[in-house]
Amino acid sequence: IVFSGNGPSGICLSYLLSGYTPYFKKESLHPHPILQRKLEEAPEVSILDQDLDYLSEGLEGRSHSPVALLFDALQRPDTDFGGTTESVLTWWHEPDRAIPHLVLGRNAPGGAWHSIEGSMVTLSRGEWMGLPDLPFKEWLKQKRRGLRNNRATAEDIAQYYQHYVMKKGLQKNFKCGTVVTSVRKVSAESISNHTQKDLQENSDSLWNSNEQSTEVFQVDGFFKTVEGDKEPFSIYAENVVLATGTYDSPTWLGVKGENLSYVHHQLSALEEAVKTNSIGIMSDPVLIVGAGLTAADAILFAHHCNIPVIHVFRRRVSDPGLIFNQLPKMMYPEYHKVHQMMKEQTAACAGPYECYISLPEHHVLSFGKDKKCIIQDKNGCQKAYKISMALVLTGSNPNLSFLPNNGIDLAMSSDQPVNPKRNPIDVDPFTYECTQEKGLYALGPLAGDNFVRFVQGGALAVASSLLKKANKNPP
Repeated sequence: IVFSGNGPSGICLSYLLSGYTPYFKKESLHPHPILQRKLEEAPEVSILDQDLDYLSEGLEGRSHSPVALLFDALQRPDTDFGGTTESVLTWWHEPDRAIPHLVLGRNAPGGAWHSIEGSMVTLSRGEWMGLPDLPFKEWLKQKRRGLRNNRATAEDIAQYYQHYVMKKGLQKNFKCGTVVTSVRKVSAESISNHTQKDLQENSDSLWNSNEQSTEVFQVDGFFKTVEGDKEPFSIYAENVVLATGTYDSPTWLGVKGENLSYVHHQLSALEEAVKTNSIGIMSDPVLIVGAGLTAADAILFAHHCNIPVIHVFRRRVSDPGLIFNQLPKMMYPEYHKVHQMMKEQTAACAGPYECYISLPEHHVLSFGKDKKCIIQDKNGCQKAYKISMALVLTGSNPNLSFLPNNGIDLAMSSDQPVNPKRNPIDVDPFTYECTQEKGLYALGPLAGDNFVRFVQGGALAVASSLLKKANKNPP
């Protein structure tokens, strides 16, 4: 089995496929009485071997995935109500149930968390960022640190995921510094006579030819060596798990001049410009486009550095679809502050915040070589603004260029690109196997699960399915 992607989804699945098996902890009491009754029916049977559809029936919460809600409810029984009830799971290491697998990733274990500015604070509460059987809060205590306002920094999380892989002894399954360039189906006969060039010393453990299996996946890519060379590889696997997340490919506006050197699509560009003193208090304003949390993070960063900002976004400030209108003020004071600035500091009426102008219901028409940007309002009125740099922060899309047709054939709507919020990959809700391609699985944002606390249910579903396929579920 090969996974493409080594973020929280891939790490959690590796843990479950390494023989770590969850059971209902006897004498524990779940606050959900119906779930408690179901768990008591077969406490000696691992959760992986039970009927996930039956166990998750009737659960409600902040995810559309029944298995995500189930695994979250087992690990954090009453967290949405501010409770601190302990997990009702106990973990047993059963090495004979392990399934050989390889986790391929560009970065160190933790995926995109290594690409995020380390001081950024997470949207989710810190304890929701943890993986099975190693609470994030406990790890943080060992570092003699606490959670700020119940939330964690990106640097802490990236370190925790690396620590988790080492602590649980999973590192032998991880190959970092790899880039996957192609995943496609090939016939088993055509490769059975060839020697497989593998990334593991024990190559035959990855793919054992099976008479019933006539097709396998060929995974091609390259490995970046310490010297900077690229070593190509090809691996054959009966099952492939896509867990590449969505951080790869920022969304473009598609307007004239967007490819000019002062127009950027990642927050890191602003941080770099401040670090090198190429922009500062006396600069022309920075244009920030977008009304999500990344745009808010950019505004907070600029505000902290006293850099003037022009903020452009298409929605009304009161639009219920705006993320700020869905966040509790007490828990997210800094985002509430940005929302307040967006409301009170429009170009039409000056407010209390210096160095910031909000332009709701506006959009960018073009960027000029002279660093002038043309912006249009909802009535069609246009205005030019002189800026120092532009940050287009309107979301990102997964990069699935390694799949035939960019993976579009696998999506819910097969005439649109894969998008975590609008058009995820179509998977079976209880196995996470792609409905259009057997043996191919999708996890995390690709399958529509966008929060770390909920991606783990997908890993549970995949592990349960793969164990059944490998006949490693006890009768």
